[in-house]
Amino acid sequence: MEIIQDVKKGRLHSAYVVGAFDKAKQALESAGYRVILLEEQAGLRVKEGTDSSISRRGNWTREGFVYVPSKGAFLTKNSPIMANATEATNCHRSGKDFYLNDEQVEKSLAAAVKIGKTEIPTSRFADEALTSFAFGKNAKAYGEFLKENGIDSIRAYFANSQDKPFARQAWLCRIGGDDKSGLVGGRDLNYGDDEVRGVRVSDEVAKPSAENSRVEAYTPKEIQKALESLNLKGLESQILEALKK
Repeated sequence: MEIIQDVKKGRLHSAYVVGAFDKAKQALESAGYRVILLEEQAGLRVKEGTDSSISRRGNWTREGFVYVPSKGAFLTKNSPIMANATEATNCHRSGKDFYLNDEQVEKSLAAAVKIGKTEIPTSRFADEALTSFAFGKNAKAYGEFLKENGIDSIRAYFANSQDKPFARQAWLCRIGGDDKSGLVGGRDLNYGDDEVRGVRVSDEVAKPSAENSRVEAYTPKEIQKALESLNLKGLESQILEALKK
């Protein structure tokens, strides 16, 4: 599968793969990427601008929607689909939802926000629970960015509850078009023309310089000599005892 890298500057580089979720995710991870977080994509969209492909293309992200009977719908950073990509995609290939066991529900809800309002003004991204949770430190800037581009609010589109818990992966819509950068929990992981986006730390940041990667350790004799040069002779034992602690 072709990996298309379209963000090449800065700390985070980003690329996407077109294909079914399980295969595309595997291709990205084999190339050293991980599936992007909503917070990361919001920040990169602001940085790259509205004409960039990361803004003009929608894609699957790392988060997921979890639906629990009698509890409601949640956006989670612990999407159970991430650890069960093939199983979940196969469920969608069969026209079924990916249903959850109790352990998966508990883990998902440990890092989740309940969905209340389904339409959030872009001017309140940092204040509303859903968008603050989704876009994190980039919520305010991303809201302002969307507003500057004529988007006054976004919607969260999610499914009706069922009699047992299930999950759907989160899709961040493109800027522009009818969905206006909304959030969707879709049952179409199997679509071959959808995109999964990944990120990785740039090589320049990930690779430490020789100077920064040195691990320096000093012997008691070297410490004593340094203290003598600073006219601090006699503190050796106290320093060594402190280091032992």
